[in-house]
Amino acid sequence: MLKTEMRNPKTTYLDRMTTAEMLRVIQEENFNAVKAVDGCLDAIERAVDAVTESMRKGGRLIYVGAGTSGRLGVLDASEACPTFGVPEGTIVGVMAGGVEALYRAGEPEEDSAEFGERDIKALHLVPADCVVGISAAGGAEYVLAAVGYAKSLGCTTVGLTCNDGSPLAKLADIVIVTDTGAEVVTGSTRMKAGTAHKLVLNMLSTCSMVHLGNVYENMMVNLSPTNDKLRERMIGIVSEIHGVGREEARSLLERADWKIRNTIISAEEG
Repeated sequence: MLKTEMRNPKTTYLDRMTTAEMLRVIQEENFNAVKAVDGCLDAIERAVDAVTESMRKGGRLIYVGAGTSGRLGVLDASEACPTFGVPEGTIVGVMAGGVEALYRAGEPEEDSAEFGERDIKALHLVPADCVVGISAAGGAEYVLAAVGYAKSLGCTTVGLTCNDGSPLAKLADIVIVTDTGAEVVTGSTRMKAGTAHKLVLNMLSTCSMVHLGNVYENMMVNLSPTNDKLRERMIGIVSEIHGVGREEARSLLERADWKIRNTIISAEEG
């Protein structure tokens, strides 16, 4: 039996626990999700380096998943582009059932290899792309078909799963296995498995973006002033970088067409 489908002995009588007891055991298992990520940092390092190399060649980072795994991939893709100021489409999230599955369960689509291959083909892959298949159990046919097709074109493939020896773990070029074990609620991989996978996806996108020069020291320097919150954040970043007050930082940004990088270039040239 898959570890993610086993019963957790700590929660056999979950339905008899008090609220405090339930919270305590869930939090203990949350820590185990973090520990599971700690155990596969070497594999994550290989994946980050592969993603970085792909993107340096003009390729994309493409997440493919189903259910919670798919939603997490779409979430990371949607947030990474504005965070790091890279063009839309640089990081892409694809999930079984499409946009509608973000709001409702799409289990039938998870079982469809045909849909998986169809959806990944629609992205017109090139060998420089890096495709990350995400499946907690490691057996979603949708994900396997998409990853298999990408691999056939020469794309670098990464498998993110919680079960070693699963079909996805056997298929992908680089395998990240976050061994989170049995869930608090049996089989509910939106819990520990999902937590671990969100942590890994944060690492993949963030570290590759840092390698590609989209972070200055530890600050986001490719932000766009699309709302008040971001404008205020940009002013704070420029103030920190140049050691000036907020009013002067705003003035620097205005002269630099609200591009943080331009303020740095101007300072270096000056």
